[in-house]
Amino acid sequence: MDNLLAYDETWLHRVNPSFKLLLSLALFFVLLFTDNLNVLVNLTLAQLILLLCFSGQPLHRLLLMFLPFGLLFVSSSMSMMLFGKGDTTWIHWGLIRVTEESFYRGLHIGLKTVNMALTGLTFALTTRPVALFYSLMQQCKLPAKFAYSFMAALRLIPIMAAEFQTLGMALKVRGVKRRAGLGGVYETLRLYAIPLLAQSIRRAQRIAVAMEAKRFSASRHRTFYYRIGFSQRDVYLLFYLVLTVCAALYLGQHFPYFHVGDVRYKVV
Repeated sequence: MDNLLAYDETWLHRVNPSFKLLLSLALFFVLLFTDNLNVLVNLTLAQLILLLCFSGQPLHRLLLMFLPFGLLFVSSSMSMMLFGKGDTTWIHWGLIRVTEESFYRGLHIGLKTVNMALTGLTFALTTRPVALFYSLMQQCKLPAKFAYSFMAALRLIPIMAAEFQTLGMALKVRGVKRRAGLGGVYETLRLYAIPLLAQSIRRAQRIAVAMEAKRFSASRHRTFYYRIGFSQRDVYLLFYLVLTVCAALYLGQHFPYFHVGDVRYKVV
């Protein structure tokens, strides 16, 4: 399993997680208020290059991750293309009315969706959860009891998955078979939910007692096993994003791919 999920660590993995999160949020708002289709195409290409070249993931895995992006693009753009407003009609068949304006607006919405997905995927693939929470505690002053609680919850997910699998095998050994109909669904939920819920409550109580004993709720100064700081790599990422946004604005306005600029519908 480790070999299947192996990746190469790049400079992007060593960027401060809190700073990377802040830049991702800033880029999200830039995308949100971008109404020029040509600028958005350039921003999408810049995010795609960052993901392909510096995520450290093999190409075949990235291509597999891109499959849901295609579905997102089609589902978000087609509704606007087929039923949007416009003055220059291309296709009109029943309720379906494709206009030039609705086509470009649908393409614009689809690219926004894909671009935001690329931003989130880049952050997720290049950020370790433990480093993120340590950075939030050290740079953003997040209380330790919240950060360590989230990290404990992440550690519990594979444990609960293993318990679910063990419970299923135990029921199979005992000869418990699922009945047909709604009664069978309720019986299956009861057989799985009650043991898993009881185990989760006991485990959560033990974790809470351990955290209280270690004084995670105290307000005194804490020491950390991992020290997360800032480095020159943070400047590299900031420079890349600022440069690509400025280049996207310039190229989108002076060397457009499409003859339309602002895709917002204007009533004449």
